[in-house]
Amino acid sequence: MRILLVEDERSIGDAVRDQLHADGQAVDWAESLAAAGEFLAVTDYDLLLLDLALPDGQGSDLLKRLRAAGSVLPVIILTAHDRISDRIAGLNAGADDYLVKPFDLNELSARIAAVARRAAGKPNPETRLGAVTLDPAARRASRDGQPVTLTAREWALLDALLRRPGAILSKPQLEESLYAFGDEVESNAVEAHVSRLRKKLGHEIVETARGLGYRLGSGT
Repeated sequence: MRILLVEDERSIGDAVRDQLHADGQAVDWAESLAAAGEFLAVTDYDLLLLDLALPDGQGSDLLKRLRAAGSVLPVIILTAHDRISDRIAGLNAGADDYLVKPFDLNELSARIAAVARRAAGKPNPETRLGAVTLDPAARRASRDGQPVTLTAREWALLDALLRRPGAILSKPQLEESLYAFGDEVESNAVEAHVSRLRKKLGHEIVETARGLGYRLGSGT
């Protein structure tokens, strides 16, 4: 996924970014509401991680503006405010989930996966495509009952396709899901990931729409 992290504490931001990179997510990091607004103006994100207390205002104000504008962007609040009233206020403002600092990074990864599944209307973490079974949240894949090891980037590409079944995603769209601003992107990166996925899971797992891009295959 392409995730926007809005957090002004450097130590927390570094830890969260490293965790999400290890999960294969593309992360852009804003340290203020103003920077977050600039990112949101030019990029369609799959999920927002939002601190409440920021140098130039309250994260809840940004959340309210997003919801008032009709945005359904999934939002997880990350905050040191642990009072029940603060949690209720955040959820009432439109947040999808809430984590109190300090939090376990693996729990953050699990909550991101759960919120993303709910947003996509897929509460079941597993997807079956012919002989292939995929569980992106647990990073488990199997083919004909045998486990298959995928890299973080391969999972990220598969996840982008799984969240839009039947849709054709162009190469630039897939690159946006795989890479954040500032990441080096080789010209054939998407093609290389697709090729490796087909070798590991079967050629039918990712279909090519010639001249347009790629879509999730049936696996058969």
